[in-house]
Amino acid sequence: MKNQSEAGDDGLDPSLSAIMSERRQLINVGYRLLGSLADAEDVVQESYARWYAMPREREATIDNPGAWLTTVASRICLDLLRSARARRESYVGEWIPEPLPDHREWIDGQPGGRAADPADRVTLDESISMAFMVVLDAMTPAERVAFVLHDVFRYSFTEVAEIVGRTPAACRQLASSARRRIDASQAPAAPAAQRADVVRDFKQAWEAKDIEALIGLLDPEATGIGDGGGLVNAAPHPISGGEKIARYLVGITGRAPDLTILERTVNGQPGLVVQQDGVTVDVMAFDFAGDRISRLWAVRNPEKLRTWPTC
Repeated sequence: MKNQSEAGDDGLDPSLSAIMSERRQLINVGYRLLGSLADAEDVVQESYARWYAMPREREATIDNPGAWLTTVASRICLDLLRSARARRESYVGEWIPEPLPDHREWIDGQPGGRAADPADRVTLDESISMAFMVVLDAMTPAERVAFVLHDVFRYSFTEVAEIVGRTPAACRQLASSARRRIDASQAPAAPAAQRADVVRDFKQAWEAKDIEALIGLLDPEATGIGDGGGLVNAAPHPISGGEKIARYLVGITGRAPDLTILERTVNGQPGLVVQQDGVTVDVMAFDFAGDRISRLWAVRNPEKLRTWPTC
């Protein structure tokens, strides 16, 4: 490593700056592969630890440190995904990917909350919507890695093959299978403004405890899923049917009349945040069928809400 006099104008070793600049890319890859920001951060830390533990002679032979770090991080994620099924068996209730706030509301989970390093933020686009993340979670580990790295991050199948440990042709098939899953799950998307209007109407009907209005905004075959992680109360199983979901939600507000419901961006899409005494206790994401809500995901596990701001 260069000494201070050899460093760049900012006082940092240029090679160190180049390595640290990969952090955002690694966080983005890790979150999409694991559905958990906390796990993604752990993967990034482990990837950097392996880089710095490398003999200097070996480090000097690596022409593209970013590619090396992404390969290492992806392999760690693949190992975690392969063990996820066993870990999920011990998870209490339904498991939903960790929801992400809009970057303007991002905090780092420290007492009082403060702005996070912009490099730690996950880029919010269509590949981060809750509906997309839930489909990713249903894929095999190899499918998920091949699809995310190739279709989302534009890695070649030759590069993906090195990470997954299969041939490029096999990785192409994995990505194709994953793509079919994505296509089969997607309904025609309503315009963003229309989705926001539906969520706003849903919020107002929920606040008014207007069951009939809620039913009118929910698809008759809608599904509602809650994730409390065994730490807080949540529906233990998916709720099927718009009327059942509407009555369940009205029952919640009846038992806790001091809730505040806010319109917020959740994983880049219109969503709702529920607060109690200024603390975020529930984050809701939605999927739509035309002008009605077809799926509702309610994350209540406090361990998955640590990036969400308080009043």
